[in-house]
Amino acid sequence: YDARQQKSAKLFQEGVFSTFPDYTIRVLRKGDDGQTLHNVMIYQKAKNSAGMYGQDKENINVLLAKEGTMYRTPGDKYLVLKLKNGVQYEESPADEGYSANSRQKFTRIRFKETQRKLDMSAFKFKRTNEDDFKSAFVMMNIKQLSNYKDSTQKQADSVIIRNYNMITPYLRYFSLPKKSDSVKTYVKADQKDILAGLTINDKMTALSSASNEVKSIKEVIKTRNDGYKETRKNINKSAVEYQKKFTLSVACLVLFLIGAPLGAIIRKGGLGLPVVVSVVFFLIYHIISTIGEKGVKDGSVPPILGMWIAIFILTPIGIFLSYKSATDSAIFDTDAYKRYLNKVLKRKVTESAIK
Repeated sequence: YDARQQKSAKLFQEGVFSTFPDYTIRVLRKGDDGQTLHNVMIYQKAKNSAGMYGQDKENINVLLAKEGTMYRTPGDKYLVLKLKNGVQYEESPADEGYSANSRQKFTRIRFKETQRKLDMSAFKFKRTNEDDFKSAFVMMNIKQLSNYKDSTQKQADSVIIRNYNMITPYLRYFSLPKKSDSVKTYVKADQKDILAGLTINDKMTALSSASNEVKSIKEVIKTRNDGYKETRKNINKSAVEYQKKFTLSVACLVLFLIGAPLGAIIRKGGLGLPVVVSVVFFLIYHIISTIGEKGVKDGSVPPILGMWIAIFILTPIGIFLSYKSATDSAIFDTDAYKRYLNKVLKRKVTESAIK
């Protein structure tokens, strides 16, 4: 209700055209109370069926008023504009066809007081059904994600089993059992060609039937394979959200381990330089985690590795920086590196002079 009240209060900005269904309104100035309007202009487009052959014709009305007030009806269904001291111009298109009066009609009406009702249904606050978000992985908790993954994985496995059971009889048609029965004896066929002995018409019928059956099986497997891929994508997405429940919390600790020591280690630049370095480490974390997340969704990377790889990389860096900060190390001190380089250069110069 409050959001709706606030939105309707800001409908008319001074000197700006505001759009309503069938209306375009401009208020040149508003009073201090927010309800009084000055120099109001209203464009209205209304359709009627006065055209030839029952076609709709558009009437254009322009209303000008010196002042007015606005208020809402009970229930906030309509916004009423009560206007005073103005004039209304109505322009109607000319009649089509052959007529004695085919000129364009123009009407002007002066008024002391009139009102317009504006429908507020377009500004009504609409709450989205919460059931639409129940299937979203972001809205699920750990238990729901785990149950979804288990149930969906069973469906994916059932598809594999059905495909295997459908293809297996055709693969075993020309093969002997792996474990032969000691009682039964298998007699080797005299002819290798199973179609031998059949007439040409019977051979053509058998080959055509086999070809159609292979095509049918191929289409079924293709359809099931597409559904299986989509199921795997959903499983991977649920795995990403499942791991995020843990990685986001751990990432805060890891980034804290990196950011906290930087102020003590970086002794130049005040607060700005440590913040810049911290942002650089955050960008590194974001890039690595984004690449890992995409790899998990594509199925090319295991969920644990893809979602935790950024933390695995940055945790040793955070521990190292914390250790250096505790030991008061000047790891980012450029003067220390300059002194070290000068020592190395002097040593090389001395060695070359001795030689």
